[in-house]
Amino acid sequence: MPQPVPLERGKYYHIYNRGNNRENIFLEERNYSYFLKLYARHIEPIADTFAYCLMQNHFHLLARIKDEQDLSGLADLTGLKDPSQAFSNLFNAYARAINKAYHRTGALFQRPFGRILVTSEAYFVRLVIYIHQNPQKHGFVIDFSDWPYSSYHTLLSAKPTHLKRGAVLTWFGNADEMTATHREMIAEQQIAALAPEDF
Repeated sequence: MPQPVPLERGKYYHIYNRGNNRENIFLEERNYSYFLKLYARHIEPIADTFAYCLMQNHFHLLARIKDEQDLSGLADLTGLKDPSQAFSNLFNAYARAINKAYHRTGALFQRPFGRILVTSEAYFVRLVIYIHQNPQKHGFVIDFSDWPYSSYHTLLSAKPTHLKRGAVLTWFGNADEMTATHREMIAEQQIAALAPEDF
């Protein structure tokens, strides 16, 4: 199996992963919030996040790896030099916690985690929609907007957030346009068609 391409600074990525052998990675409600807590610790220092969705056996997110100058204000850069390692640290920390809490052993996530370079504005916008609509696509809910573990409602609200809400709304035009656009179903094939040739 070829080695995955390392994440590069200043670039946008669709990052995703699922449970090993398609097993659930979120077993109860508290797991979702714990994953996001670990995400804040391991990933927020090295990446800007635009959208996410956590589902029972997999997740999707859209992030931009910060440039070196974005990290210049941080006092401690230990562990921040390799963004791919930061994601691995997140997954390892979460897997250890789940294994301990539920008396399980072995890998929780598939390895390596998926990453697709986002190379255009059109891909960015459609990817945000795809991420938010994923629970409906997989039959977890009838209406994607009812799924509580995604960034959809946070992006449309005025609540404080670490998400790059302003950037997302600017790409859609405004909150009303984002809502209207999300009501158009985006087929997975449309996303794949916009991905790089080697997807």
